[in-house]
Amino acid sequence: MSIILGIDPGSRVTGYGILTSQGAELVYVASGCIKTNVRGTIAERLDEIFSGVTELISQYHPDLLAIEKIFMAKSAESALKLGQARGVAIVAASHQGMPVFEYEARKVKQAIVGNGNATKVQVQHMVEVHLALPGKPQEDAADALAIALCHAHTQHNLQKTGTTGLAFRRGRLVRPRT
Repeated sequence: MSIILGIDPGSRVTGYGILTSQGAELVYVASGCIKTNVRGTIAERLDEIFSGVTELISQYHPDLLAIEKIFMAKSAESALKLGQARGVAIVAASHQGMPVFEYEARKVKQAIVGNGNATKVQVQHMVEVHLALPGKPQEDAADALAIALCHAHTQHNLQKTGTTGLAFRRGRLVRPRT
């Protein structure tokens, strides 16, 4: 069994979702948001994200972190802030010796909804269905749970096909050199 911490990074709201995974069986543990002080400096907000992720790691003892890869945002400034939030979450996990897995937003949506262009509402709905939740999680928490689900599905499929030690580049299977 492994405990997966999914993170949807943001400089104002960072979503998190925690699942346990044992083979194909996935169980919801917790989800929510780390909300930063919007009036604080970027350094203060990044510190809040780092502290929040560190606290989640201390409380739930996840085995790994699954996080969304950066994408080109509406502006360079937005992309930079997103990258910084993502970076502090990765460092928080790295300080605990946790492996980090990165997933593109389109691949997460494809894995959860079946459509790489799915809307946030569609992601929320499918996360609710996949995890048999009593209601829709908050948007950022749903995205984080979707990232954790995507990781669990990816690892399960790799184990089923016996390709866990292999990597993929540009859609092609790359075997490690021996």
